[in-house]
Amino acid sequence: MFDKFKDECGVFGILNHPDAANLVYLGLYALQHRGQESAGIASVVPGTSTIYSEKDMGYVADIFSQERIKRLPGDTAVGHVRYSTAGGSMLCNAQPLVASTNKGPVAIAHNGNLVNGPDLRAQLEAEGAIFNTMSDTEAIVHLIARSKEPSLERALVQTLAQCRGAYSIALLTPRRIYVARDPYGFRPLVLGRLDGAIVVSSETCAFDLIGADLIREVRPGEVIAIEQQGDTAATMRVVHHSEGRREARCIFEHVYFARPDSIVFGNNVAEVRRRFGVQLAKEQPVEADVVIPVPDSGVFAATGYAQESGIPFQFGLVRNHYVGRTFIEPKQSIRHFGVKVKLNPVRDLVAGKRIVLIDDSIVRGTTSKKIVRMLKDFGAKEVHMRISSPPTTGPCFYGIDTPERRELIASDHSVEEIREYIEADSLGYLSEEGMLEAVRNGDDPSRLYCTACFSGRYPVLRDTIDREPAAVSEPTKA
Repeated sequence: MFDKFKDECGVFGILNHPDAANLVYLGLYALQHRGQESAGIASVVPGTSTIYSEKDMGYVADIFSQERIKRLPGDTAVGHVRYSTAGGSMLCNAQPLVASTNKGPVAIAHNGNLVNGPDLRAQLEAEGAIFNTMSDTEAIVHLIARSKEPSLERALVQTLAQCRGAYSIALLTPRRIYVARDPYGFRPLVLGRLDGAIVVSSETCAFDLIGADLIREVRPGEVIAIEQQGDTAATMRVVHHSEGRREARCIFEHVYFARPDSIVFGNNVAEVRRRFGVQLAKEQPVEADVVIPVPDSGVFAATGYAQESGIPFQFGLVRNHYVGRTFIEPKQSIRHFGVKVKLNPVRDLVAGKRIVLIDDSIVRGTTSKKIVRMLKDFGAKEVHMRISSPPTTGPCFYGIDTPERRELIASDHSVEEIREYIEADSLGYLSEEGMLEAVRNGDDPSRLYCTACFSGRYPVLRDTIDREPAAVSEPTKA
């Protein structure tokens, strides 16, 4: 899937490891798929109050040379990769955001989007706050600094109680890393252990790269302090837990965002996508000669579709993995140039065949149209499009950069009208019920997942923000 949904953000951190900055670099490298716009790392030396920071626009590997990593001393560090879902594409919005507050220096890395971010910003500006970024993350820093709570820990809890929407954060201080997840649990955040260090990450694939063991998820509504007691290994302490009315895990993490080798919300992503394909074959069968995925996001759903339908699976589209973010397009248009520079059919697997083409979603429809045309130009007899999620009818307000509703083709077109537009011989979507069944892991998935971009049922809206800040609870064991 290209130029449809843009990746959101990735968070990574580690406490109590002598090679902290290098390990955060590796963690961000594994999370690069969650944001390719900017990256940053902040670190701290035990017993000092200076937070070191390095960040820039671009890819992780291009930003962080060994020389730059050497400028990040200490055994504790947090990092961030970003794609802008709120705020513009510029260096000032790159994270972690570092600030000196009346409660000490902090560096914050945030994945998600606050639906009341504009309201918080307007309120703070009216009270005299000066913002240096366009990111809603900065409002969190201002609220911490302005809190009348005596400690940063209690100020953080009070601050998060004022935030509505999605947040999975790592907050670096001179002595601790605080991690927190919103009460709905929109975005993933997991804890791991590496020798005597504790690690936090948006996805488990980063743990695999550095050899860390998964401990558990940060639970929805939890605020956890990761700290070191004396010379012993790092420990965890639950500072606060806020119960939500329901969980609202983002189903699109499984549909597209997360890496297939990650475990997200307790499910292996590759296996969930395969189940999407199995269910799709049951709901939307078709007579065909070959099942072909749109790489890379359609691959695992296509294997499930082929398995269930008995139709052979083939990699009939080859992806060019070395295309950068920009390239020079010819002034005289080459047909389907924007797609062909990234995808190219294997003629012998396509020509004369009835193809089931599997992708994870159709958003505007322009990319799907170009792929269908390209396959037919290469001799495909029929192209039957199958989508491993329901029609995308609404935007996301919780950290995914989806187009506005008017740009979503399914918001005001029927399935048949979309089929005609993309020029497919048939078009079929996975049902919402079938999608949710694929992520069932004991409990009722309709009570655990947010499907707002498909169903229009939004768990949190700006005009329903009316809860008072939660009281600060006493710490408990993690």
